[in-house]
Amino acid sequence: MALAVLALMAIFVPANAQDNWPSKPVKVIVPSSPGGGTDIFGRLLAQALTDELRQPFVVDNRAGASGNIGAAATAKSAPDGYTFMVTANASIAISPGLYSALPFDAERDFTPIAQGVFAPMVIVAHAGSGMRTLAQLIERGKQKPGESFYGSSGVATPPFMGVKMLESLSGAKFEHVPYKGVAPAYQDLLSGRLQFMYPDLASIQPFIRSGQVVALAINRETDLLPNVPSFEKAGVNGMTARTTFSIVGPAGLPPQIAAKLSATINTIMKSPAIATRLRELALIPIFDTPAEFASSLKRERDYWAVFINRNGIKAD
Repeated sequence: MALAVLALMAIFVPANAQDNWPSKPVKVIVPSSPGGGTDIFGRLLAQALTDELRQPFVVDNRAGASGNIGAAATAKSAPDGYTFMVTANASIAISPGLYSALPFDAERDFTPIAQGVFAPMVIVAHAGSGMRTLAQLIERGKQKPGESFYGSSGVATPPFMGVKMLESLSGAKFEHVPYKGVAPAYQDLLSGRLQFMYPDLASIQPFIRSGQVVALAINRETDLLPNVPSFEKAGVNGMTARTTFSIVGPAGLPPQIAAKLSATINTIMKSPAIATRLRELALIPIFDTPAEFASSLKRERDYWAVFINRNGIKAD
């Protein structure tokens, strides 16, 4: 009889733990430095989840290697619902097509939770560069190839891939400078050591407002920058590089926890306070299920693998 009771307890305790999730603080790995768009969204989401689920969601920045350091830490975490990652699409969609040996398998080592938000990207130039239009940047890249410098947090990131796409479409050539995170790249952009960048609008917006950088073109027009044209209107078609900030967990995460977190994130992003803040940050919510996100992620990985191979892009 006692053995039967113990057996029943072994069956029901894990299920009860899932039903009661979360019952303790949750770690939210952000694989970038503070101040970037991923970090901005990660902290906004962590606070909202803390308020909604009544347990602390604590951000842990793990910057470096185009997000791969934080991604590896997430992949190695226990699938118990107490470690997640808020990440740009760099490590989970672009890196697999670029690096031959990663410390994780992007398809097998993660549980997709929610695609999160789409983050419009904007080409900006240092205010003292003399460039005020995308055409001027392209002309400079053609007349003086390799003499205009831009930065990113790594070759597997949308800001880098976006400029490579611009080069492919326009025939211009620029020189890339990699950084450990977006914050040091912004420091060099604001000082004039970099001539331009292609970041997300959420993080570069304050410097556009202050006049320290000039917005030349954007991949999705927004009321926040009413006078900045889309790439198509600025004369360049086919700029499909994009940034998303998404949520994944380690592989093996119980489906009940994945579904609960996904549904909670969707609810949070529809709430008036968070919806307003997302609009202010030019972050566009994507409402989906874990299965829908998984399908979208596979398509994006396939797309970037083809682009990287076609353009001969290699890891630094």
